[in-house]
Amino acid sequence: MQDSYAGFRILLVHAHPDDETINNGATMALYAARGAQVTLITCTRGEEGEILVPGLSHLASAQDDGLGVHREIELRNAMRALGVSDHRFLGNFRDSGMMGTQTNTQPDVFWQADLDTAANLLATIINELKPHILITYDEIGGYGHPDHIKAHLVAMRASELSEWKIEKIYWNTIPKSVIAAGMAAMKEVGSEFFGSDNIDEIPYAKDDSFVTTLIDGSEFVDAKMAAMKAHETQITLDGPFFALSNNLGLAIWGDEYYTLVHGKKSPPFDSDGRETDLTAGIVL
Repeated sequence: MQDSYAGFRILLVHAHPDDETINNGATMALYAARGAQVTLITCTRGEEGEILVPGLSHLASAQDDGLGVHREIELRNAMRALGVSDHRFLGNFRDSGMMGTQTNTQPDVFWQADLDTAANLLATIINELKPHILITYDEIGGYGHPDHIKAHLVAMRASELSEWKIEKIYWNTIPKSVIAAGMAAMKEVGSEFFGSDNIDEIPYAKDDSFVTTLIDGSEFVDAKMAAMKAHETQITLDGPFFALSNNLGLAIWGDEYYTLVHGKKSPPFDSDGRETDLTAGIVL
């Protein structure tokens, strides 16, 4: 099993450090451990992220974007935990912050970047790496963050501009059934991690029919947890992520869900007709 995916190349495009671990940590660890070339492209350094560790709060006001520098270190440590050695930043775009904020209008932020300029940077990487598989966000970036939306737009545009044609493109997704289980578990500890009691108001909760692919990364949950802990400014040990783990069991983080938007859905399938392997149908 060690080299069962040798020769396959997977490219992930994310907005900020920590997004990759939350969405795809188990998947990345699984394919990397079994011989695939896994490359992460992060579009910003997360300079506008909310710092959850009081002892590091001074980084938010650093004139030299100290938080971005620190989050680069966190990302390196997280990738070490996942066994991923190829992780790069897409140019020097700054974290845009949320829609409507003052930072979102600055000329150097990712949201304001010219689409084709950013996409051509990624297309150059695609031509270099020749990935078989691309993973990114859906058209609303999961929950509407401008950098997530822009990462989606850049990834999809780059796939059009590149000379190398990617065989399968996946968008991250979280099915409503999983959100519902999480909501019930979080209520038990008096938390509202999902932001609403109405599942239809949660933007990243997708109907289960959107799930084409389920990767069982249960063997790599420990690696994913270690990577999450590495993102110390964004994810705290007593925060909702780990509360959710305590209530549903760590295995909740091993299942990672995808929507195949380009390429052919291929066996093997699980009992619900979902792919169980991102590389399915690709001939080396």
